[in-house]
Amino acid sequence: MKCLKSKAEANHDNHQETHSLNPFFISTPIYYVNAKPHLGHAYTTIVADSINRFHKLRKCPTFFLTGTDEHGDKIVEAASRNNQHPADYVNRISTLFRETWPWLEVEPDRFIRTTDPEHVRCVQTVLQKVYDRGDIYFGEYGGHYCYGCERFYTEKELQEGLCPDHLEKPAFIQEKNYFFRMTKYLEPLRKHIMDNPDFIKPERYRNEVLGMLGDELNDLCISRPKSRLSWGIDLPFDPGFVTYVWFDALINYISALDWPEGPDFRTYWKGAHHLVAKDILKPHAVFWPTMLMAAGIPLYSGLRVHGYWTIKETKMSKSLGNVVEPLSMKDKYGASAFRYFLLREMQFGLDASFSEEALVGRLNADLANDLGNLTNRVLAMTNKYFNGVVPEMGTPGPPDQEVINAGLDAFGDYVCLFGDFDFAKALSRLWIFVSHLNRHVDQSAPWVLFKEGHTRQLQTVIYVLLEGLRKIAVHLWPVMPSDSQKMLKQLGVIFDPKTADLVQERCSWSGLEPGTMVAEKSNLFPRVELNLEESEPKDKPRSGDDHGQKEIGFEDFQKLRIVTGRIISAVQVDNADKLYCLSVDIGENNPRQIVAGLAQYFSPQELQGREVVVLANLAPKKIRGVISQGMVLAVRQGGKMSLLRAEPGAEPGKRIS
Repeated sequence: MKCLKSKAEANHDNHQETHSLNPFFISTPIYYVNAKPHLGHAYTTIVADSINRFHKLRKCPTFFLTGTDEHGDKIVEAASRNNQHPADYVNRISTLFRETWPWLEVEPDRFIRTTDPEHVRCVQTVLQKVYDRGDIYFGEYGGHYCYGCERFYTEKELQEGLCPDHLEKPAFIQEKNYFFRMTKYLEPLRKHIMDNPDFIKPERYRNEVLGMLGDELNDLCISRPKSRLSWGIDLPFDPGFVTYVWFDALINYISALDWPEGPDFRTYWKGAHHLVAKDILKPHAVFWPTMLMAAGIPLYSGLRVHGYWTIKETKMSKSLGNVVEPLSMKDKYGASAFRYFLLREMQFGLDASFSEEALVGRLNADLANDLGNLTNRVLAMTNKYFNGVVPEMGTPGPPDQEVINAGLDAFGDYVCLFGDFDFAKALSRLWIFVSHLNRHVDQSAPWVLFKEGHTRQLQTVIYVLLEGLRKIAVHLWPVMPSDSQKMLKQLGVIFDPKTADLVQERCSWSGLEPGTMVAEKSNLFPRVELNLEESEPKDKPRSGDDHGQKEIGFEDFQKLRIVTGRIISAVQVDNADKLYCLSVDIGENNPRQIVAGLAQYFSPQELQGREVVVLANLAPKKIRGVISQGMVLAVRQGGKMSLLRAEPGAEPGKRIS
């Protein structure tokens, strides 16, 4: 984990005094309107919305920008296919984007279009300024032009003569155009990246850009003759040409803030962060900062780059027919659950594979089984023991204090990780605490305390659990706004993001007012079933369908080698919050290495020395890069996991039959 609580605590006072004064600006790329919104657009925009909400809870002034890119060759081509004028076509598709975001609980401060008159004026002002400084010149160029990418490629950039993205042979075009002296600013840009390690993150993309700057980059062609393309913004110094789509589109980040004199530009540009997918790294990390340098505009604060969503290990593509429609997922599973899955499943910066099976599995495991079951149990006990009224917290006993300390640590880590765009790890850290609360219910046994009349102790246990749930819901608001607010309402809290404060949430365990009425129960996160009938043969039995299970013979069962074992150690698997790599003694010369999904139920200390039952002749399998040589058998019930074992004291390696 990159951000530990000790670091967060060391900086706590500074964050509390200064962070709230730092404005935060987040932008998505403006999406090209040659097709309607898909999963990739939804992910980027939901991430931007979530980080924007997060900074609101940190008391920062925030500005969240998204919009649509509406000029260029591809727009003309798409409009032609639809028998529309480009203006009519972009109006229709841009509206689709604008109307999609509220359904996904996305709330931008500004939705910009590159056909907006104020944007057109801003682009022409920047062009004129760079031209007047001598950094735009007229020349002739011949190159390999990809109409899909709307850019020229060098021989070196092509892959076996093909565009690396579209895998088609570009057209060779020789024409006179205007060029931006980008090479003049490449060394100053390289120095800025070297001096500012956080300028481009994750680090792999920073290194990639430094590698680009070491290549033989040329000046950038920034115009297209109107004889070839008329759908664009006229160059202010030569109306016979329109500007290159990237020189147009990138300027939206400042035109939306009313550069140069607008109050939003003065307030927010110093905190500007751009969020992009890795396929548009070069324009944002090379073209854009050199353009800003040439125009005399300060550079943005940070570029944050994420990977691709793949379908069965293949990048989503309209031409391949594997594009996921975000609204169909929202309609089936709800916006909050869909948002949670996207941020929880993708390790920011890496590619992630999308499947509906994975989505349903994640929702059932994390939301229904873990958080939903916990919330329902605690509300039910509050109603049974205290008539639905939040009790006063007495003096916490050692187990209660352990829960409180674990929670404050978890929330500190969450804030640090989430603020660093490490969303999956942040949510993983939060869910470790969810598991901690589930264990506290079982170990503190409120039903026993009630039966034995330990009322004061019972009050403390219930209050600690309720306040833990309240804090979890507050921290989840950036990710799943509507469901977190519903959860808070069930806890008797009317949530207001203007008064919520994540810094204060880490300071005490007393946010929930005693005397508050809570709901009788919670049904926020019901289990969902995946309907695979359309994708599987109708006569194929579904997993979990009792009457469709295939029977096996006794001779098949005899093939299983099930033996007793003893866990020697448990170590967390890297980048896998639910997995331990276990070292298990099963009576062989060397211990077995077994990967098991037990991390959310047991600490490593709790597992050390535990007697278990092991399926020993399971074929080895690599799980998250770690070879697993068997399976530890367990039973899951609700939010609890029980390990199977033989009679206590059984020697490791004894066969079970």
